[in-house]
This record gives sequence, structure tokens and C-alpha cells, in this order.
Amino acid sequence: MSRGGATKRFIKRKAAVFGLVTFLVILAMTFAADLFLPAKDGEMNLSMSLRPPSIDHPFGTDTFGRDILYRILHGARISLSIGFLARTLSLVLGLGLGILSGYVGGKVDSVIMRLADITFAFPTLLLLIAITAVLTPGIVPLFVALGVVGWAAMARIVRGMVMSVKTKEFVQAARASGAGHFSLIFRHILPESISPVIVVYTLGLGMTIMAEASLSFLGLGIQAPTPSWGKMISTGIPFLRTAPWLTFFPGLFLTLTVCSLNLIGDGLRDAFDIRRD
Repeated sequence: MSRGGATKRFIKRKAAVFGLVTFLVILAMTFAADLFLPAKDGEMNLSMSLRPPSIDHPFGTDTFGRDILYRILHGARISLSIGFLARTLSLVLGLGLGILSGYVGGKVDSVIMRLADITFAFPTLLLLIAITAVLTPGIVPLFVALGVVGWAAMARIVRGMVMSVKTKEFVQAARASGAGHFSLIFRHILPESISPVIVVYTLGLGMTIMAEASLSFLGLGIQAPTPSWGKMISTGIPFLRTAPWLTFFPGLFLTLTVCSLNLIGDGLRDAFDIRRD
């Protein structure tokens, strides 16, 4: 083991811990918001419009006099929920189709992989815009669109792992002993393939949250008055010079959340990787 490799892994481990702590703090603030922020902070009060950060309103107020911190934390519930739901849908679709493609092979594999190629042929954001544009704006259509678009990468990784694992000796031995397809897949193949799936799920979670914010920024995601980080940034753009806190704080929380999830995913990838420098 080289000293440089050990140092690199140490830095990655510390970064992953920092990302985990940051994400847990954001998560705790999100779900404890009602305990330290009064409900009236989320109500319109035009007499408090565009107030700068203060003791009463640490992140300032928006154009309707609503507390920015209150809306950020309640918007986090929406963003995180959509992110987890969408990635879980991508996981279910990608896992199922990836296992089917890698295990069965042949024409089934060709059809599934061609569908994946079609999905990859379009820029992700452009494909999301096309899908959400024809759907009624809302939380359910949004997470369905994000989940459907994200299945292809998961399916390819699972397919590759399944094709690699199913030829190993312990799987062949289990098949020779009379194990059925269900047993081979869920007792022998899938447990050996789950590590990269966890890493891809975690890394994709940050990208999904960013995609949701992008769609909300463009007006195709969460609709007002429901708080959303992307929508808050969008509505604050005209006030960048006079009230920069309208965009700075939602952007800060979005950046911290996405970066923390990426650091966690990168740490998991390093932990699950059996290769050593």
C-alpha cells in the first residue's frame, strides 16, 4: 500500500464523514423546522416584504413577507422526498430490467439495452422538460418523470454485474445443485451485485434533487405557493442587486445538499471498491 494511496483514501474518508454530517444536519433542521419556526413565518405579510437578514428573520423575507428560512426548510421536505421517491423508482425499474437483461440475455437483453440507448440519446434535462411539459404540474408527475428518466444507468450497471457474477463458480454450483432461477438471482447473484447499486443510488440522489430544482426553476416542477428551492431561486433572480438573500440562501442549501450526497456516494464507492492503490 503506497503512502499516497493511503493519504488519498484518508482524505476521501474524511470528506465522506463531512458530507454525512452536513446532510444529517440539513435533514434534522428540515424535520425539526416546526419546533423552532412559528407557522406565521410561512404566511404572507406585505408589511415585512424584502426585509434583510435579522435576528427575527435570519435569512430575510421574500416579496410577500414570508420568512426565507421557513420556506427553505419546508421546501427541503419537498425536494428530499421527490429525490428519494424518484431514485427509488429508478432503482426498482433499473434493478428489475438490469437483472432481466443480464440473466436472460439474448433478444431480451438487446431490447432492454436498445431502450437504454434511446434514453441516453437525449440530454437528461431536455428529456425531463419534454416529459413534464405534457403532464399536469405536481409532485407525483415530477417524481415519476425523474424516476423513469433515471432507470437506464442503473439497469446498465446491474446488467454488467449480473453477467459477471452469474458465470462464477459458486453460482454454477448452486445451479448444478438444483437451485431455481428465483433462488439464483436473489440468494446468489443479487447480493454480490448490490454494492455498486448502493453507490449509484446515492450519487444519483444528488443529481435528482438538482434536476428537480432545475425543473422548478423553469416553472415545470413544483408550483407556487408550495415552497421549492428551484422556484425560490427563480423568483429571486429579478432582485439579485436589491435583495440577494432571496437567491443566495436557497442556492446555498441546494449546493450543500447535493455536494454532501456526492461526498457520501464517493466515500461509499471507495469503501466498496475492492481494488487498492
